[in-house]
Amino acid sequence: MTSLPTEWTRDELLESLPVVEPLVAGGVHCHGGFDEAGRYVSPRTRNRWTAIEAWQQSHAEQFGRPLLDIPLESWPEAYPNVAQATFLVGAGVSEPIISSLTRIGTVEGFGAMIRYSLIPDFQACFEEDVRGTALTHLDNGLFEAHARDEAGYGAEGGHKQMWFAARDIAFEHPVTEDQTEVMLQRMGITTAGGGRGPMLPEPMFDDIDPNLEQLIARMASLLLIEISAHHIFAWAEEVLADPELVAGDGEAARLVSYIRADEAPHVAYLKTVLTEMRDRAFVTTSGGTRPGEEVVGTLWERAKGESLGIRRQQNLALAVREVEHAVSGNPRRDDLLEEFHSLGSIRPTASGEWVSVAPAGY
Repeated sequence: MTSLPTEWTRDELLESLPVVEPLVAGGVHCHGGFDEAGRYVSPRTRNRWTAIEAWQQSHAEQFGRPLLDIPLESWPEAYPNVAQATFLVGAGVSEPIISSLTRIGTVEGFGAMIRYSLIPDFQACFEEDVRGTALTHLDNGLFEAHARDEAGYGAEGGHKQMWFAARDIAFEHPVTEDQTEVMLQRMGITTAGGGRGPMLPEPMFDDIDPNLEQLIARMASLLLIEISAHHIFAWAEEVLADPELVAGDGEAARLVSYIRADEAPHVAYLKTVLTEMRDRAFVTTSGGTRPGEEVVGTLWERAKGESLGIRRQQNLALAVREVEHAVSGNPRRDDLLEEFHSLGSIRPTASGEWVSVAPAGY
């Protein structure tokens, strides 16, 4: 049996390791910092990693099954890709890349909403004992740590502020708050000014606590976003590290690498919780049970289909619109668009469908 503790308090899961130098990004005091060797230290990780390891070990000992996972290769490269982004910035059309960084930072800020998730009585939802699981710590530190990482907490900035700082360093403060608002509205992102949030998906089980089903669906979608973000991090780090392309002497890329490090425990705890539920029997509202494999598996497959399907298509369409908007008044519009599309591995057709192509130079 694991010798690591599986019961943790909220304060323990929110506790940070000491740092000798804080992280200041673009003049904003952010979470995390640097140790004596100059290595970045993620916030709220004094106990989180130990706790996650303990829950994973305990689950493996009880159920003997691997963690729920999906290969990174399941997702295509970021769009625009590095070559396309480099071309745009080099051609003086940096607005689409600035828009992408603004959008990423804004969506990161929405991560704070996870702390408001409705949490059911988990023991009443499962036939097996759930004590000493990551599941029972969701509302006892895990969701709160995730929310603080994404949106910041108190006077400390989080990933939202770090992405904006990376953008401002690389492109030397390219937008004002008013311009940011216009940009976000153009991209269809709900802001404080109003707009409807996303509709909740239709329930797939009529005999499972609806709050529990919504929670599983939300966590599955969030986990897929976190995993697929690997390509976004790689893209941003490569583009923002080029001193001949952007300002800041690589500082913007280093900020992205710190965000990537912070996201690792998010992926780990979400995998753990979904696995814990997958391998247990759900208690139905009629007093029977359903295999967790059926419930979690069904919701996981739907989330994968959405991530690789409609959400991918929406993001591609949004990216192209931003590029077309940026070159709309340029006398070389058609040539710029053709060169941009020639550097991609996919491109839109006149009917709006996407087809695979060999990028220029292949």
